[in-house]
Amino acid sequence: MNDMISISLPDGSVRAMPLGTTPADVAAAIGPGLAKAALAARVDGELRDLNRPIEHDAALALVTARDEADALELARHDYAHVLAEAVQELFPGTQITFGPATDDGFYYDFAPKDRPFTEEDLPAIEERMRAIIRADKPLRREAWTREQLISRWKQQGETFKAEWAAELPGDEELTVYWSGDDWLDMCRGPHLPSTGKLASDAFKLTRVSGAYWRGDQNNAMLSRIYGTGWLNKKQLDQHLFRLEEAAKRDHRKLGQEMDLFHLQAEAHGSVFWHPKGYIIWRELEAYMRRAIDGAGYREVKTPQVMDARQWEASGHWGKYRENMFVIPDEVPNTEDEGPIVSDKAEWMALKPMNCPAHVLVFKQGIKSYRDLPLRLYENGCCHRNEPHGALHGLMRVRQFTQDDAHIFCREDQIVDEVQAFCNLADRIYRDFGFTYSIKLALRPDKRFGSDEMWDQAENELRDAVAAAGLNTPEYGWEELPGEGAFYAPKLEWHLTDAIGRTWQVGTIQSDRVLPERLDASYIAEDGQRHRPVMLHRAIFGSYERFIGILVEHFAGKLPLWLAPVQAVVATIVSDADDYAVQVAAELRKAGLRVETDLRNEKINYKVREHSLAKVPNLLVVGKREADEGTVALRPLGEGAKQEVLTLAAAIERLQREAAAPDLA
Repeated sequence: MNDMISISLPDGSVRAMPLGTTPADVAAAIGPGLAKAALAARVDGELRDLNRPIEHDAALALVTARDEADALELARHDYAHVLAEAVQELFPGTQITFGPATDDGFYYDFAPKDRPFTEEDLPAIEERMRAIIRADKPLRREAWTREQLISRWKQQGETFKAEWAAELPGDEELTVYWSGDDWLDMCRGPHLPSTGKLASDAFKLTRVSGAYWRGDQNNAMLSRIYGTGWLNKKQLDQHLFRLEEAAKRDHRKLGQEMDLFHLQAEAHGSVFWHPKGYIIWRELEAYMRRAIDGAGYREVKTPQVMDARQWEASGHWGKYRENMFVIPDEVPNTEDEGPIVSDKAEWMALKPMNCPAHVLVFKQGIKSYRDLPLRLYENGCCHRNEPHGALHGLMRVRQFTQDDAHIFCREDQIVDEVQAFCNLADRIYRDFGFTYSIKLALRPDKRFGSDEMWDQAENELRDAVAAAGLNTPEYGWEELPGEGAFYAPKLEWHLTDAIGRTWQVGTIQSDRVLPERLDASYIAEDGQRHRPVMLHRAIFGSYERFIGILVEHFAGKLPLWLAPVQAVVATIVSDADDYAVQVAAELRKAGLRVETDLRNEKINYKVREHSLAKVPNLLVVGKREADEGTVALRPLGEGAKQEVLTLAAAIERLQREAAAPDLA
């Protein structure tokens, strides 16, 4: 029997090692520096513990802190386990349930013995976690049977863990991880070699909330403790700074301070736009309309409500119905105490997307290959039945308007059309000052269409991005398996904002399914009917969400062309009131959005108030300015200097600065 195995390393070298050797042994054989830095390993691509034996020939890649995605996942998972151990030490009798890693940290759900946990408990828990980390307790994996797990949890009074263990498959390897010799949790792993591999100053417990066992409101209420965890203190500090900045920039807070919009229970998930907020909307709509007119789109308007049969034909009724608002096509009963809607009612639905309606527009009249590409655009209002708990200001709503378009084209036009869209999106995002990355979302498990169709559609998008020069590390090019729509792969644009957050906004999808399902066709050069390919595309995504992103990106200090109020003329003394009114009239005549502030308040009070309202420019006038025909122009922002200008010079400057980027 051969007691040696071959370990293939990323540099192409192969090492002969004893059967049962561990990744830690390989790291030590390479050198002490790597042995110290190694956190885990990928064995034939699978992330595994550093001390787990290798039982066969394998490709091995050691994971260190430089492999940040893997290292963060491991650290956050371990922070969750350390949190659970600390809580049980401090609060005996507390039952543990589950504790996963999250995008920026971790949480763990507990069943406290005496009372729910509160945020006052967090400092003591943090200190106990640091003690466990400093103790450098080894994290050791063991395989157990289901019966062993159930017995252990019942013995320890862990009823939640026992319930879960009883549902685990008996024919699979089940594992637990020990922290030292006195605490364990059942877990698939992997984990770091010991608690000491965590940085004791790179985590923070952030909040406590209630959570139902297994997410079911009929089950017991648990205490969930959240934390954020990182590889080092610098990363933690940067994250906490981003959180602080994000709180300052929260579009819901700024939207109220700037009087842009509000939301209320009478229309869950729908926005009440105030005049100032709707000015931003109108400026964006006008900007986008100029962009799509210049790019050869034709604007349409389609119905809000369509028959359920149309949604059945498109496939949305089967795939998306739980997210649709369904409406009976029947006059409601008002005459007796019977049901308002009978069981004979036909059904209709508010549209959750615009694409089936655009196919119906395309199908009006015979289309020739010479008519293609046909680019149909709509500022289309859509409704989606999002759960109440998922709604979030402008970022997640039930009613929204998309800058939506569908390009009907021939097979030979796809790459050129997608490349043209890439160039248009690039120009628009740069006009707003955004950088972005671009991703290709590939076929999901549940999908319409053949594998050959998906191969072709995915390759066309790859070719178009390459032709546009965007498939490079500079643009964060990445392919995302399984994340496409059920009918098409898609390119996604992920914008990076001023504090480093990313937002998925624009998209283009290459779809051969919907034209087939809805029987769209054109007469080709050979005189036969052919199916067009349908490119679904948007750049803003939705006006609501894009405005929310803009408000947070600019912290409310919107570019002058988007600012609801571009200038306020404020008086120092009442003797200048008439002149202030005259100045405001001249500014309006020049096309600027302006207000006056003639209140009998000190000028410093006015300056502070309009600064909080994010007014970009304050034109201060007193008796001297009235006599000399000047204004003291004071731009918004720290360090901005006040300048005394003639009224004509001030108007000329503000006009120039207030031009939209495509008109400047």
